[in-house]
Amino acid sequence: MPEPLEPGRLPPEVARLFSTDTIRARSRALYERARRGDSRWFVVDESRLTQIAARVAEVTRAAYPELRVPVHGRYRHFDVGGAPRLAALRDRLASRPAAARARAMIDLVMVSVLLDAGAGASWRYRDAATGVEIGRSEGLAVASLRMFEEGLFSDAPGEPLRVDGSKLSKLTSSDIARGLQVSVDNPMDGLEGRAALLASLGAALLRETAVFGASARPGGLFDTLSSGGAEVDARSLLTSLLCGLSEIWPGRLRLSGVSLGDVWEHDALPERLVPFHKLSQWLSYSLFEPLEEGGVTLTGGGALTGLPEYRNGGLFVDGGALSLREPALASQPHAPASELVVEWRACTLTLLDDLHPLVCAALGRSTAELPLASVLEGGTWATGRALARERRADGAPPIAIVSDGTVF
Repeated sequence: MPEPLEPGRLPPEVARLFSTDTIRARSRALYERARRGDSRWFVVDESRLTQIAARVAEVTRAAYPELRVPVHGRYRHFDVGGAPRLAALRDRLASRPAAARARAMIDLVMVSVLLDAGAGASWRYRDAATGVEIGRSEGLAVASLRMFEEGLFSDAPGEPLRVDGSKLSKLTSSDIARGLQVSVDNPMDGLEGRAALLASLGAALLRETAVFGASARPGGLFDTLSSGGAEVDARSLLTSLLCGLSEIWPGRLRLSGVSLGDVWEHDALPERLVPFHKLSQWLSYSLFEPLEEGGVTLTGGGALTGLPEYRNGGLFVDGGALSLREPALASQPHAPASELVVEWRACTLTLLDDLHPLVCAALGRSTAELPLASVLEGGTWATGRALARERRADGAPPIAIVSDGTVF
């Protein structure tokens, strides 16, 4: 069994790979290489960025006319279709103290984010409370909310609204399939990977007491983070998550005995290792609101990076800023560890940084008024999805990827 990780006592070589500075630096090194024309896979056309920024600004203004754009977090997906699902959950939690409400919402968000990898174009979830059928990320959000409300993740009799490590470690793929309404007629990509990920999360909650405390709940993170005061730096939040969740990712690279998670190899870099930590960063963004509702103030949110996944990545391919040297490669499925995907993600992450001020300028706002997390929400992800639907009937990404339910 792996040793628990303490955020303040990581091996230096691991701490570097958990740093957002390293994420940005290594992604930009690959991007600059592609921009110079040295990439085997991609051609860069920066002249398209202004047009892409204008489209992102248009989508943002349509969704948020007053430009009060929240962080790109999981909360947005629960109320898809205008149904007040989060409000109904908050009503059920209203009698609890603020800290207890925050723990419950952190419980929900963590499980929901970890279940949120590409489900495939055909999978749908029917929400019995509203009668609507929902696919993709929003469908997974509503499904996870309903599973949470029904107590599927709770090991405490009479207390359904919680997530316990002991219960997650006992869940089977059949349990998850029922909760997600997966069937022969409603197939889902990466079901087994999702089930394994939740089981691994359960084991981590029980083991990583330095991060999650003795409660073995995701919500225990609230207590460990707030123990040092009411202000928490977003980088500390991310580091805590990377330590607490290190061992849940299947078959990943290891360094100094530590599982690195969303870190991949690319031969063009002297250091070879390219970190992204996409799900952990999106989880960090998604936890800003529940932590703040519990009385914690998040600082340094701008240090976190953009999210290199297929919607943001598709934005730049469909928008013409990135193109494959060999167009036929687009239809061949590529694994996350392939150099093509690693490079696509690195270019995406860097282009999001470069696009950020252009979108803000198009909207007449400063980057302080519209931080990267709000541009992602406003934003790049939604525009990437819109472009995919305009170009392909099934809305699939422009480059075929293999999803095991743990990366995309």
